[in-house]
Amino acid sequence: MPHRTINEKIRNVAIIAHVDHGKTTLVDAMFKQSGIFRQGQVVDDRIMDSMDLERERGITIAAKNCSITWKDVKINIIDTPGHADFGGEVERALFMADSAILLVDASEGPLPQTRFVLKKALEAKLQIIVVINKIDRHDARPEEVLEEIYGLFIDLGAEENQLEFPVLYAIGRDGVAKKTLEEENGDNLHILMDTIIDQTQGPKYDPEKPFQMLVTDLSYNDYLGRLAIGKVVNGEASFNDTLVCIQENNVEKKLKVTKLQVYEGLSLKASEKVSSGDIIILSGIENIHIGDTIANIESPQALPRITVEDPTVSMIFTINNGPFAGKEGQHVQLRKIKERLKKETLLNVSIKIEEPPENDCVIVKGRGELQMAILIEQMRREGYELCVGRPKVILKEIDGKICEPMEHVYIDCHQAFTGVIAEKLNIRKGRMLNLVNSRNDRAQMEFSIPSRGLIGYRDYFLTDTRGTGIMNSIFEGYDEYRGDFPTRFTGSIVSDRQGEAVAYALFNLEPRGQLFVTPGDPVYEGMIVGEHSKNLDIDVNPCKMKKLTNMRAAGKDDNVQLTPVKLMTLEKAIHFINDDELVEATPNSLRLRKVTLSAIERKKTRRKD
Repeated sequence: MPHRTINEKIRNVAIIAHVDHGKTTLVDAMFKQSGIFRQGQVVDDRIMDSMDLERERGITIAAKNCSITWKDVKINIIDTPGHADFGGEVERALFMADSAILLVDASEGPLPQTRFVLKKALEAKLQIIVVINKIDRHDARPEEVLEEIYGLFIDLGAEENQLEFPVLYAIGRDGVAKKTLEEENGDNLHILMDTIIDQTQGPKYDPEKPFQMLVTDLSYNDYLGRLAIGKVVNGEASFNDTLVCIQENNVEKKLKVTKLQVYEGLSLKASEKVSSGDIIILSGIENIHIGDTIANIESPQALPRITVEDPTVSMIFTINNGPFAGKEGQHVQLRKIKERLKKETLLNVSIKIEEPPENDCVIVKGRGELQMAILIEQMRREGYELCVGRPKVILKEIDGKICEPMEHVYIDCHQAFTGVIAEKLNIRKGRMLNLVNSRNDRAQMEFSIPSRGLIGYRDYFLTDTRGTGIMNSIFEGYDEYRGDFPTRFTGSIVSDRQGEAVAYALFNLEPRGQLFVTPGDPVYEGMIVGEHSKNLDIDVNPCKMKKLTNMRAAGKDDNVQLTPVKLMTLEKAIHFINDDELVEATPNSLRLRKVTLSAIERKKTRRKD
C-alpha cells in the first residue's frame, strides 16, 4: 500500500441538497462571512446561480466551483445541482471533493434528489457533514428529520464510520449555524467553517508519484482556447511545463501549459505553480475531453476515467422548416445546430448525440426531459431556431428481454387526492409501493413507474392536486417493458391556412376545446392552435372573418368575449405533443405544429395507415 500524505492547507467540499433546500443561500452567507467582499461592497443574492435560467427557475443547473479562506486554510466549494436530470454534473463534481455538506430542510426532510446525490457521495467515500437548514420554519421538525437522515444513510449502505457524522443546525437565510437546538441562535456561520476544517481531512496524495490531474470539467476562453478543470491528484506542475494528456485507449498527446489558474472567491487567479489537492484551470491543449488524465511527460500514468450513467431519454432536433423560418433567429441551418450540440457534449458528459443516415436531424440523448428543456431554452436564447420532437425513452435488451428505464416516484399530497393520483398512475403502468397517511391530512405515496409514464404527467398532477401536491422522482434502473398505454386522450386543433387569428373565428372554435392562440397571432397551415376535446385531430380556419351585411346593429358583434388561452411553456409544449407533432422553438416564439404541414398530405398518410 503506497504511503499517502494529507495536504492540510486545503479542503475540497461539495454541497449536496435537494432543489430549494437553501444550498445557494448558504453558500452566499459563507462568502460574505469569510471576508471575500470588501466592506460596503454591493453583492447580489444567490451569487452562485450565475446563469439566467438558474435565477429564473431557482434551481442549480451546472456544477460550479469557488473558494473561501478560513483560518489560513483554503476551502474549495463545489456547488452541485439538486435535480437528478443533471446527474452527470453531480457525478463529475464529486470527483473533485474529499468531503461533502449534506443540507436538508428541517421540515421536508431528505427528499429523492438528496438521496440520489448522497448515494454518489457515499460510494465515493466522502466524509459527510449534516446541516439541518431552515430550523426557523413554523413547521420545522429537526429531531424527526435527523432520524430520517440516519435511516437514509443505513438504506444507502453507509459504512459504520460514515454514520458518525457531525450535525449542525442552521438558518441559511440569516447566515447562522449552531451545534445544538438548545443553543441560542448565533450571528454567524463560523461553527460550520470550523467544522469543515476540524472534522474533515484535506486531500490525500502520494508524494512519490509525478503530476496527475483528472479532467472533470471543461470551459472555453476566446483568448486561451479550451480550458481543462480538475483536481491535482498527485505531484506539482508549473507555468510553461510540458505535460501529456492521456485520452481514451491510452492515446497520448503532448501539451505545453500556457496558463495555470486557481479559484479565489468567485473569480480565477493566475498561479505560477500548483500542487496536490488544488482545483485548477489549465490551458494549453485543444482536443481534450472530460475523463482524460493530464500527467508528467516523463512517466505518464492514467487515472481511472470518469464514468456516468447512460442516458434514458432521446429527442429529435431538426431545422425549423415552417413558413416563419429565419424571421427571428440567427442560426437556422442544421450544420449550426449540430455544431452547437457537439459543443454541448464536450461540456456535458451526460448528453450524447447521434446523426442518423438520413442526415436531416440529430438525435439527442440525455437524463430527462427537464435537462432537454434547459438545453433547448439555452439554444433559443443564443439565437437558434429549431424544431424538437416528443421525448422518447431509450429501451435496452437485457437477457433477451426488452427493458425500459424505471423511476421511483415519491408523492406528498392531501389525502383527498390519493384516489385520482393512483388511478392515473395505474393507467401509466405505475405500481404503488407504499401509502402512509400522516399529520395535517397529508399522505405520502410511493410508486414504481416507467420513465415514459411520467412524461407529460406532471401537468396533470398539479391540476389534480390543485397545485398543493409535491412530486419527486429518481431513476432506479431498467426493468421489463410494462406494455403500451395512451399518452394523450385529446386531439389537436390544426390551422388549415396561413394568416392572422381572428376573434370571430376563435370565438366559434372555443366549444371544440382549449385554444393556444389569441386574436392577431400569426398562424400557418399545419400549426396547432388548440387542444381538441375529442381524441382526434381537426383542421380549422382560425382566420375566418364574419360576413358583412347591412342588416346588423352598429357595434353588435364588436364585443366578442374570449376565454383566456392556455399559455404554453417549453416543458408543457414538449409534454403535450404527439409523435407526429413538433415544437418550433425560436428566440421569441414557441409554436406547436404537425411534422407534415400540408393537410392534404396528412390525409393521404392517414388513408395509407
